[in-house]
Amino acid sequence: MALLPSTALAQRQAPPTPDQRIDRLERQVQQMQRQLFPKGRPADTAGFSDDPAATQSSVVTLDQRLDALEKLMSDLVRQSEENGNRLRSLESGLSQTKADQDQRISALEQRMSQAATAAPAETSEPAAAAPAKPKPTPPKTPQKTSAATPPASGPAPAIAASLPAVDEGEDAYTQGFHLWEEGQYDQAISSLKSFSATYPKHRRVSYANNLIGRALLDKGDARGAAEALLANYRSNPGGERAPDSLFYLGQALMKLGQPGQACKAYGELDAVYGAKIRPDLKKLESDAKAQAQCS
Repeated sequence: MALLPSTALAQRQAPPTPDQRIDRLERQVQQMQRQLFPKGRPADTAGFSDDPAATQSSVVTLDQRLDALEKLMSDLVRQSEENGNRLRSLESGLSQTKADQDQRISALEQRMSQAATAAPAETSEPAAAAPAKPKPTPPKTPQKTSAATPPASGPAPAIAASLPAVDEGEDAYTQGFHLWEEGQYDQAISSLKSFSATYPKHRRVSYANNLIGRALLDKGDARGAAEALLANYRSNPGGERAPDSLFYLGQALMKLGQPGQACKAYGELDAVYGAKIRPDLKKLESDAKAQAQCS
């Protein structure tokens, strides 16, 4: 009997609205979240643990990777600076080459003019000596005897001039060349250096300095050979063995494991000397380019 009024009252109450139902559901969900996630909401704690965010091993790994990146950046910067220095040295070498070639051309022109002026003087000496031969006029002998006596000593200088002069510089270079040819590289280098110091203006200086670089290359000193060959090319680009020095410079760079730099040396050889390169050296250069895979 006591339940009858409450039942009737419940039947008379209106059903809950949608907002009320949503509020009730939210309260129930929050209550469940407090029971399941005592440390916070699921979005704040899901997928996380009480361990620290980063372990010591991960920090060490990150430090190592940063060190590697910094080292790589420093290597790139150093290589860029070295390439810039090489380009500047090549530009200065080319400008010095042009200046040396101009000087050598002017020196050759001056020698040609001197030789042209000396040739008439040499031809005039026999003509001056010729009038001394006729002696058919006895009355005038007292006046011509004084003029005839100097030509009497004339044949001696002519005979001395016909004898070949001894070129001590050529002999000194030949001695160093034979030492290199026999495989005595240290003795050859010493002999050739002594020759270059004693006869700095000799035409074989370009040969000697180039042969010093080749001897160093033959004995296994590729870095020393590269320095000697580059110095010979830069100091005397108009020398007869300056193209050879550029070629063997490329060979030394290949021994040092730098095919890119070797290709630059071969390219400069073509740019500076071009058609002046000897056929045998041109053949060696083409084979060397193929070996270095020059583009």
